[in-house]
Amino acid sequence: MDRFKMIKEVGDGTFGSVWRAINKQNGEVVAVKKMKRKYYSFEECMSLREVKSLRRMNHPNIVKLKEVIRENDILYFIMEYMECNLYQLMKDRVKPFSEAEVRNWCFQIFQALAYMHQRGYFHRDLKPENLLVSKDVIKLADFGLAREVTSVPPYTEYVSTRWYRAPEVLLQSSVYDSAVDMWAMGAIMAELLTLHPLFPGTSEADEILKICNVIGSPDEQSWPQGLSLAETMKFQFPQVSGNQLAEVMTSISSEAVDLISSLCSWDPCKRPKAAEVLQHTFFQGCTFVPPTVRSKAGVLPKTPPCVGVKGVSEHGMPRRYSTGTLSTTKPHSNASLKSSGLSKTGHPVLRHSRSLPETGRATMHKVSTLTERLSHMSVTSRTRTTPKPAAPLLKAGLGKSDLLGKTDEIPPAKRLTRKLVFV
Repeated sequence: MDRFKMIKEVGDGTFGSVWRAINKQNGEVVAVKKMKRKYYSFEECMSLREVKSLRRMNHPNIVKLKEVIRENDILYFIMEYMECNLYQLMKDRVKPFSEAEVRNWCFQIFQALAYMHQRGYFHRDLKPENLLVSKDVIKLADFGLAREVTSVPPYTEYVSTRWYRAPEVLLQSSVYDSAVDMWAMGAIMAELLTLHPLFPGTSEADEILKICNVIGSPDEQSWPQGLSLAETMKFQFPQVSGNQLAEVMTSISSEAVDLISSLCSWDPCKRPKAAEVLQHTFFQGCTFVPPTVRSKAGVLPKTPPCVGVKGVSEHGMPRRYSTGTLSTTKPHSNASLKSSGLSKTGHPVLRHSRSLPETGRATMHKVSTLTERLSHMSVTSRTRTTPKPAAPLLKAGLGKSDLLGKTDEIPPAKRLTRKLVFV
């Protein structure tokens, strides 16, 4: 680690801390993620899910794990530099992003998801904090929960921040796939276009209620497997009819509403694949640029990923980096990193602290007609709750306990006081 000069600790979480650092050999700014637990063998490092996932992916819209170093039984991730995340961009805005901006970002994200899914991985933890932005370029980050599609279920119950969690996960299905990423992207798209979370549940039961209020309750025709899951849990869906998404998002184009509606389908089998989403009319005029199409000289065309969309500014696409190395080094090692060509200025990579309870995200978004239309979606006040025994029959919206019989600790309402860090 002598090759890196630690500038400033920018975040601290349950599993690790993140430092802004400079590669002393080439002046490159990087983010160094230092894990808190000890790793006594090279095999332990190799078995980490985040390491395995990122080392197998090389895409311009997936954050690059440049190097993994084990030194004195301490594990360090050397990550590429990005300026901020989507949540940080949203929190200070007064007006929603334009559809051109959302189109540009989402087209890049769906390209990355198509790349992942076609290679047998799905992310499982998509949320604005895990989408890192530098100028017009956006990248997926935090693959700590990523799964191989070929891995054997049952999977873990906790997946993603509740507001972006697919209903099959909320109902504790042990078998799910890349469709959970598609649901999360539908919720993220809606939030970018309105600056309001689409399903801001305060517990798992309340999350189901929020979903029903927007897209209507499922039935035997729309999601028979979901009714079976609910029956197994002795959970009763609220009876809410009709699809209210178009009524809620009145200022959004019909193409955007149609795409979000398909992504947020109760039945995971009815959600489009990432590759299919790229062909949706909402992305008409966007041009896919394969990762292998790059200038031989390393100078990239200054064309945004979403070509021909009015209002999208031009920018330089990120350079395609060589695969990072996984190494075990000794103190005072003089081994050099390869130059990656990243910008030498900017801010460290920041992410949402996993040390906070899984209660969604505090928000300061201004009240608009969206909140007025959905009274249940108010997120302006939050109180700490006390666990209570689960009732024999749960009904969405009638109790504070979640479906797992646990109650989240919810921080008091503040103006975005949570700490954004890497973990």
